[in-house]
Amino acid sequence: MNSIHPIHPYKAKPFLKWAGGKTQLLAAIDGLLPASFHEQTTVTYIEPFVGGGAVLFYLLQKYPNISKAIINDINPHLIHAYQAIKNHSDELILCLSQIQSSYRALSEVEAQKKFFLEIRERFNAIPRSCIEDATYMIFLNRTCFNGLYRENSKGEFNVSFGKYLNPTILDESLIRMDSEILQRVEILNGDFSQIESHLSDYTFIYFDPPYRPITSSAAFTAYNKGNFNDKEQVRLKEFYTKMSDNGCYVLLSNSDGRASDPDNTYLDELYKEFIIQRVFAKRSISCAGSKRGPIPELLIRNYQTCQSEDYNFS
Repeated sequence: MNSIHPIHPYKAKPFLKWAGGKTQLLAAIDGLLPASFHEQTTVTYIEPFVGGGAVLFYLLQKYPNISKAIINDINPHLIHAYQAIKNHSDELILCLSQIQSSYRALSEVEAQKKFFLEIRERFNAIPRSCIEDATYMIFLNRTCFNGLYRENSKGEFNVSFGKYLNPTILDESLIRMDSEILQRVEILNGDFSQIESHLSDYTFIYFDPPYRPITSSAAFTAYNKGNFNDKEQVRLKEFYTKMSDNGCYVLLSNSDGRASDPDNTYLDELYKEFIIQRVFAKRSISCAGSKRGPIPELLIRNYQTCQSEDYNFS
């Protein structure tokens, strides 16, 4: 089985490395858009768990018929980064340039580590301006171990130093391209359910929640201090069903429990009244190279597509 490697001409892309990012699944998601999507002149696109935004940047560049876009995430640091790029790109570029120069001026790894830990401590202190928060988040993302974002129970970023020799902290062209795309986007910060007030006549919603762990050792849901447990998975499913009943086209991605245990059909049962398709993506967030191969994931939808139902995305 080969992982999906989408090839497209679009330049705006995620400005952060994000666990569970959807770059590897863009071709599959594009192929599973509603059959009526391409015929619409005005589409409202909503992402209640925006994360790194790979799907957002891809779809908004490819489909000009998306006339309205709303993104949301519960992580305020992440939302500050989106807001800073959208509304204060020049100031953010200046701040990133300064912090990059300061970091690169340090020739010893231990000095860089000390600098990293000082920025991490500032990042975990509140309050901060939107631009300062975004600067620290991007810096930490480019210099921490494996580009991972993780919070402890106190809501503090706790990923260790990454020991990268010369990381690119400022990618000015990317920030400017992303800023241009984000001018079309309304940015929210809060629970996924708040997007309900933003529905329109033709609304396509893509849910990319924290994945349900498929093994006890893979229980990584701590993108923020809250725990997206099975109770939250059920609440999300109920909201997904509500959006479906409201006439929205809804697509949701999640882990495939059967990948490690054939009897783990929790999500298959939870979404049994909807269309469930298995696709394969290569994940690179694991520190073990042997665990970075293609793994099955679920794409769950409430609509028919232009593709035949047996289309193979593996």
